[in-house]
Amino acid sequence: MLLSLMIFIPLLGMIAVLLLPRESEELIKRVTLIPLALAVYLFITYNRSTAGTQYVHGPYHWIEAFNIQYHIGIDGLSVTLLLLTALLGPICVIASWRNIEKGIKAYMALFLLLETGMLGFFAALDLFLFYVFFELTLLPMYFLIGIWGGPRREYAAIKFFLYTLFGSVLMLVAMIAVYLASGDPGARTFDIPTLIALASTEGHALNNLNFQIWVFLGFFIGFAVKVPIFPFHTWLPDAHVEAPTAISVILAGILLKMGTYGLVRVNMAMFPLGLDHFTNGIGFWGNSLALLGFINIVYGSFCALAQTDFKKLVAYSSIGHMGFVILGLAARNDPGITGAILQMFNHGVISAMLFLLVGVLYDRAHHREINGFGGLGTKMPVYTGITTLAFMASLGLPGLSGFVGEALSLLGAYGEFKWLTILSTIGIVVGAAYFLWTLQRVFLGNLNPKYEDLPEINGREILTLVPLAILTILLGVWPNLAIDMFRESVTNLVSVLQAI
Repeated sequence: MLLSLMIFIPLLGMIAVLLLPRESEELIKRVTLIPLALAVYLFITYNRSTAGTQYVHGPYHWIEAFNIQYHIGIDGLSVTLLLLTALLGPICVIASWRNIEKGIKAYMALFLLLETGMLGFFAALDLFLFYVFFELTLLPMYFLIGIWGGPRREYAAIKFFLYTLFGSVLMLVAMIAVYLASGDPGARTFDIPTLIALASTEGHALNNLNFQIWVFLGFFIGFAVKVPIFPFHTWLPDAHVEAPTAISVILAGILLKMGTYGLVRVNMAMFPLGLDHFTNGIGFWGNSLALLGFINIVYGSFCALAQTDFKKLVAYSSIGHMGFVILGLAARNDPGITGAILQMFNHGVISAMLFLLVGVLYDRAHHREINGFGGLGTKMPVYTGITTLAFMASLGLPGLSGFVGEALSLLGAYGEFKWLTILSTIGIVVGAAYFLWTLQRVFLGNLNPKYEDLPEINGREILTLVPLAILTILLGVWPNLAIDMFRESVTNLVSVLQAI
């Protein structure tokens, strides 16, 4: 029941926001704080010693004729991403409060609907429900970019919608195939734990290699668009550049993680034979997943290096950093998968910081051209300090959270894909280059006379950044705070994968 409350309170809040006057600021803030309080409670009380699903609600019949059920629950992976989602919710509301000037009620209502979709996605234990929540995030994100975005907002919103819809259609086809293969009429199911068990049962239709290869591809492309994995990545820079600051935070912090979470929850757990074909098979396909991770890392890093738009640089850096997640997952071993999951959480925190910081500067200067600044370190020392922390965390400085996830992903991948792993470190070097070069151009040197009166970061903006900065430092020196949450789940998954 607690989990259902967390998911649907934002939806009830959306209805209340639409019915009440637009000045009801306190209601909107409280609505986003309730899921955060519940997520913190779940995080504290979660039993870390077991890999089993906890706080299960259901299954309850929803569409009984097709055995579609309302069934939710959490494990160590989902509880960490639920906490991240619930944390970024109120942060984004605070970040939006003085920046959204038109249609405030509609904006907040759509944001709350988006939050329900994200929370539900990470908790769903029925594949049909999982898909419904996945799709529920598409419509509000489309309008949030298309109405409140920048000059090319319509183009960016339509591109985001079409790319995601393309992947979703393939997912839908694969999901129907899995349902039909799950049993005879009357015994078919969408229940994820049941499907995982059937896919590992010798002689069952779901345990067929050719079948798993094709459905693996269907789900993989759907999630790859969301991550995004090359070559399905081109929607991301446009969406980020045009989206309002808070929506860029959600896009990088949560929606990208929905793609990698789906890969773990569905592709890896449900189709281990298909995963083995693309990570440990013969010939080109045998390391194709690791190869895609490598391409993401190097391609995203060099694209970021070439950018002069601050926000576009951060967007391409996200593509590069998500490559480490894919590389770690492809390793199929304990350090690789642990590093990948930790990197999901850490990148969500760090990328949220970076987009908030870009928004702070844009609100003052009304442009994002890196070469148009200079010397801001003397004018905005607090802002400079927080930005430096975020840069150092993102480039993987030891002692900050960005280092641990990347290091474990590389450690796990090295034994499986030695040369791809070695070449992937190019991305770390290039990442250091573009962040340090940006730091130099924006904050060092002589102050640009145009910005002599540029105000320092204010209290509201600091409030959005401080929780993320604390997490960045805390998980850098104490990564087990997060790793302990999903250690047993990873061990259980690895034992299944290595038994193939």
